Amino acid sequence: MKRQAFNPYLPSWEYIPDGEPHVFGDRVYIYGSHDYFNGNVFCLGDYVCYSAPVTDLTDWKYEGVIYEKTTEEMTKDGHMCLYAPDVTQGPDGRYYLYYVYDKVGFVSVAVCDTPAGKYEFYGHVHYKDGTLLGNRKGDMPQFDPGVITEGDKTYMYTGFCGNHMKDRIGAMATVLDKDMLTIIEEPVIIAPGDCYSDVSKPVETECPYKQDSIENWKGYKNHEFFEAPSIRKIGDTYYFVFSSAVMHELCYATSKNPTSGFEYKGVIVSNVDLHIDSYKPADMPTAYGANNHGGFEVINGEYYMFYHRHTNGTWYSRQGCAEKIKINPDGTIDQVEITSCGLNNGPLEAKGQYPAYIACNLFLAKNPVMYIKGKTEPLITQEGRDGDQELGFIDNVQDSTTIGFKYFDCKNVKSISIAIRGYCGGTYQVKTSLDGEPVGTIEIESRNIWHKYTIDVNIPDGIHPIYLVYNGWGNHQLKYIEFN
Repeated sequence: MKRQAFNPYLPSWEYIPDGEPHVFGDRVYIYGSHDYFNGNVFCLGDYVCYSAPVTDLTDWKYEGVIYEKTTEEMTKDGHMCLYAPDVTQGPDGRYYLYYVYDKVGFVSVAVCDTPAGKYEFYGHVHYKDGTLLGNRKGDMPQFDPGVITEGDKTYMYTGFCGNHMKDRIGAMATVLDKDMLTIIEEPVIIAPGDCYSDVSKPVETECPYKQDSIENWKGYKNHEFFEAPSIRKIGDTYYFVFSSAVMHELCYATSKNPTSGFEYKGVIVSNVDLHIDSYKPADMPTAYGANNHGGFEVINGEYYMFYHRHTNGTWYSRQGCAEKIKINPDGTIDQVEITSCGLNNGPLEAKGQYPAYIACNLFLAKNPVMYIKGKTEPLITQEGRDGDQELGFIDNVQDSTTIGFKYFDCKNVKSISIAIRGYCGGTYQVKTSLDGEPVGTIEIESRNIWHKYTIDVNIPDGIHPIYLVYNGWGNHQLKYIEFN
């Protein structure tokens, strides 16, 4: 079987959320924060980078640590975490890494001669008088920088607006000089937080920043800016991508101007698949979600949206995923389903063995919920400690657990196998739609080591999702699904 791409697109033991993809030369590079397996907070690790040829998104190379969290003097003891970064190529041809530590409200910058080399601390974003952006009286704290460079100017987008935080108006756009540090156009608030999407109410804050026309803020209601600003340009249009107040979705707004006029357009992806009604009700979540962060990129002529999912029953062990998206003739982007095939540029072959951790849907049919509830629910996990190259699997499979893989190109499939272990007894219904009749039923019983079960199935040729629905007692683990 040919090599294929899955979600998550990096190894199952790697936890790189907040992914910003950028094509430099003939490779695509992923810049993100770095969670740990079973981490206790967000972003515990150093920045690492992966890259792949633009012509082969199955061939990801580990580039190593590109920036250590103890680099700056203020955190030599490692007590601060590196939050979501972004990278842009400056007018001098070098690569600039923008980031914020978790305990400060200003933006730091590092620089490197190559996209994935060892970055060196360069400085902090500041006003012309040397005051750091974020430290001046009235400044809103800086967070999650997203950057794009055009000519001698770099446009930086930042912000965090927690729910009901009246002192945070919204997302900011700031223009930097060719030195990549000095502000030449002060912040403009371009998208509202949840306290300011109602344009009939005055903005109750002493923040000195200029505000874009509030008439442009009408469309953000129920999808207000929360965090995770990302910026791209297609033709003459700027696409501002961000995580909304509900956290699990990545939305976008567009404008012809990089610092004003951004109008809300819609949702690109939700890591719980909310709003998607093609295979279930639109308001039904089919994964355990929480926050979200990512950007899109054109890679070898196709557009892909990068985002992250949550594992281990916690907010703090996130993994990068991606989906192919389409830019419509009018410039809009339709929301895409979360899938298992992601960067594969098509369905997976229904042939051979696939690890259970590539499941894109995982929920309890008797009680689907939007956000992670903890380790008592079905979850994707692994063995060992962080960094151990142990293949992931699904744990805490219990009554009504629904596990979905999308999509498979089924041709002459005669049987399906699964491997489980744990204390349990019941059946798996194998389905090709959530509300359809089973194409086969697998009876399982308690096993203290991995045990393979095989059944004959009747799956018509074609492209199908595969759902495994467990009904029974106890809980157990699922290692893989196999087609024969």
